Amino acid sequence: MELTLALAVIIALAKAAGYLSARLHQPSVLGELLVGVILGPSLINFINWPIFTSGHVTETIYQFSEIGVLLLMFVAGLELHLADLARNVKVSVLAGTMGVFVPVILGWGIGLLFDFGNIEALFLGLTLGATSVSISAQTLIELKVLRSRVGLGLLGSAVFDDVLVILLLSVFLALVEGTGGLTSVLWVFLRMLLFFALSLGVGLWLLPLLTRRISRLPVSQGILTLGIVVMLFYGLAAEVIGGMAAITGAFLAGLMFARSSEKERLERGFSAISYGLFVPVFFVNIGLTINVRQLQVQDLWLLMVVTTLAVLGKIIGSGFGAFWGGFTSRESLILGAGMVSRGEVGLILASVGVANQFMSPSEFTVMVGMVLVTTLLTPPMLRYLINRPEKPAPPEAVKSEGA
Repeated sequence: MELTLALAVIIALAKAAGYLSARLHQPSVLGELLVGVILGPSLINFINWPIFTSGHVTETIYQFSEIGVLLLMFVAGLELHLADLARNVKVSVLAGTMGVFVPVILGWGIGLLFDFGNIEALFLGLTLGATSVSISAQTLIELKVLRSRVGLGLLGSAVFDDVLVILLLSVFLALVEGTGGLTSVLWVFLRMLLFFALSLGVGLWLLPLLTRRISRLPVSQGILTLGIVVMLFYGLAAEVIGGMAAITGAFLAGLMFARSSEKERLERGFSAISYGLFVPVFFVNIGLTINVRQLQVQDLWLLMVVTTLAVLGKIIGSGFGAFWGGFTSRESLILGAGMVSRGEVGLILASVGVANQFMSPSEFTVMVGMVLVTTLLTPPMLRYLINRPEKPAPPEAVKSEGA
């Protein structure tokens, strides 16, 4: 009953805040994120009220949110086509690469300025190199530009970013811990290749056969069930086989089903499940896991500097990479802004840092604060940049073109 009450309050408030956010001409996801901050330990600490006596409520909400982000990325993949992403490979590689290396270098430099050790400063930079595309994907879906050139480039860049950050993390741990060395790094790379090969093989040849067979069976919601099972297995395989985030697997699963003749049935079913229950819980849970009160006064300067670099690093790095790959300056700026959110991926890397003593508890709190700010900034930045009218050409340029 406690879980029932918690979910009812979270979902109702998330939808109400999303409606208010939309009325204020902002993406609804921004309102859902702010509800999480308000309900969380930063303000009213909702889950720790005396009415909640079970210690399992928080953990169960977290598990709901994990399913929510998988569903969100599956829906994002379902709305795309593999051929569309393939046409943006150059931009994805360049923007993803620059969007990792520029923040890493900036983070390493600022860590040294704040008297971090060389190893701790490098890990700070590595944490800034992470990107979580789930927030941006939801904003692009709301603005109906997910299948635009910049939307496709952004999603491809985020997937490449995920792969590159995991590789760099593996190299970092191998060098610091002195175990495995080059062999360990090569093994991580081979695992990624194996995951992508298996994902494409199953998706291109086995899934169409399964979809046709199951669509003929007298099973209630058989296609929807198949989609859920495949999504979960792809997410599991991404972590177990590829060593990557489960959201990458869920996104690939959606891409594979986007080729199916049952795509519309899957979209209806997944949208109902996702946005009716799990996705609002995911967005609210981001705020529930963050406690801004833990920030000390002496940490505020570090938080301000790290957050500024986190934003500029992605906009400059990914934006320049996209421009280098052939995007216009406006498209490059939008893509860079879409890569700013760190979300759950940033939290995962920060947790690895604490577990391996690469950062202190106070520094971890700073990184959590950076994750919160970048996650909250991304939706309104994207909406403003996408809806901003393009500047008209100068009269001289128009006249010369007419001539």
